[in-house]
Amino acid sequence: MNDVNISVKSRSSSQRAAAPQNEAAAGPKPRRNAAKTATLGVLPELLGYTLRRSQETVFSDFLNNVTAKLGPGGLTPGQFGVIAIIAANPGLKQIELGGALGVDRSTIVAAVDKLEKRGLVERRPVPHDRRAHALNLTAEGQRIYKKALTLIERHEAKIASGLSVQDRAQLLMLLDKVMQAAVA
Repeated sequence: MNDVNISVKSRSSSQRAAAPQNEAAAGPKPRRNAAKTATLGVLPELLGYTLRRSQETVFSDFLNNVTAKLGPGGLTPGQFGVIAIIAANPGLKQIELGGALGVDRSTIVAAVDKLEKRGLVERRPVPHDRRAHALNLTAEGQRIYKKALTLIERHEAKIASGLSVQDRAQLLMLLDKVMQAAVA
């Protein structure tokens, strides 16, 4: 059996409306061994779908151009987010980190546990609050953060290469509006 590669293309609303008549008039199409195409229908018009596809593409590039180049263990985008916030806020409490990232306590504890086991983050007791831990990057954590930041700057330049400075600022502003509307 031959493998069939499927590529997808989008149709505009007018193309979707006209497709049944045009395709019927042309008659059945011969089967080709070349790649079959499928239309995405309404999907490209959906903001959520386009955001998800964009995120998947950007995430894949991050894994290939940041995570893989950091050596054994690398860093996921989420782990980078954790160490970036700790780097900007030495001594931050775990609860504050969770609030900044918008995640619950158990998620933050698990993330910090992984980074602590790798020797990138350390917990220190908070004076006058036995239940709280202040988070700091270790020397190795600072080294990995700086190396990751250099790789991420290249990654960001690549994924924004088709945007002007103004386009990038506008995209960030519009995405923030989408996020705000989604939580309202």
